[in-house]
Amino acid sequence: MKIDTRIPTPAARIRQDIQSMHAYAVQDSAGMVKLDAMENPHRLPPELQALLGQRLGALALNRYPDGRVNDLRQALADYAQMPDGFDIMLGNGSDELISLLALACDVPGASILSPLPGFVMYAMSAQLQGLKFIGVPLTADFELDEAAMLAAIAEHKPAITYLAYPNNPTANLWDDRAIENIIRAVGQQGGLVVMDEAYQPFASKSYIHRIAQHSHVLLMRTLSKFGLAGVRLGYMMGPKALMAEIDKVRPPYNISVLNCECALFALENQAVFKAQALDLIGQRAMLLEALGRLPGVKCWNSDANMILVRVPNAAQTFEGMKAQGVLVKNVSKMHSLLANCLRLTIGTADENLLMLAALEKSL
Repeated sequence: MKIDTRIPTPAARIRQDIQSMHAYAVQDSAGMVKLDAMENPHRLPPELQALLGQRLGALALNRYPDGRVNDLRQALADYAQMPDGFDIMLGNGSDELISLLALACDVPGASILSPLPGFVMYAMSAQLQGLKFIGVPLTADFELDEAAMLAAIAEHKPAITYLAYPNNPTANLWDDRAIENIIRAVGQQGGLVVMDEAYQPFASKSYIHRIAQHSHVLLMRTLSKFGLAGVRLGYMMGPKALMAEIDKVRPPYNISVLNCECALFALENQAVFKAQALDLIGQRAMLLEALGRLPGVKCWNSDANMILVRVPNAAQTFEGMKAQGVLVKNVSKMHSLLANCLRLTIGTADENLLMLAALEKSL
């Protein structure tokens, strides 16, 4: 059959900028020690697995989610110590919340600003929604370049400025004074600031106790690093009137009954997850000390469940570790500041020993 070349193909209906994009890549981890995605390596104890299974089995999967989701909103508000006058919005992971913010703020000429290197979804959400993205490079030691940030805010007047606290993939907390100056500058331009606390369970401090000082600052978290990466549950807090407007773009029933019940169960047993986080913080200290003794390796202090290291040859080291069955993340091509850098997720004690041995052998 002869094809009429005048008729466009279905792919031609897809935006050209999307066709030129790269999809978010997930590495194949089958049979590997998986230390590439900042997951909590600990599973639920068997007795809690059994209890959760009973609860999930009793759910009415034939019905749309109901008011039970409001029980979860209240439980998360209590857990996070949400200030009075604030409200909370749930997302299918933080990724959905980031996308919904871009959708809500998509007015002519709007832009999104964030330090770089940073979480890739900030820029991707802007591009997918047709917004301009402004990335402001960090300093060589991955600190905020306050002067450059303030200049970019004054020039572009971004609708949304993201500040990850701590940052991904650098794992550090930024200077409080610089953050406050940036928040003040964004407020003077009428924009929003989103403090992204995805790694809050491992951080030495949080912005939650200062959020009420500003009417234009939102605080976003996820239960992925809490220990529920597979559940996909993110949440965002902000002043009630502001959250009511953003919530209008949220799809109905975006949180499944399974996600909701798993999250409620985890919060009821939060002592278990807190103990897991403390274990990982202890493992982080061990890893930082051990990495500091490896010749040719530079590592940065971490307030997350990952450590950024610079090695002489990131590609060679990554492939060498992978050949030994240890999967980490090669971030060296994400940004010029990350040249020859690997991101190491903190695992169990046994996994961390395997990772150190593979790293040392692959240098």
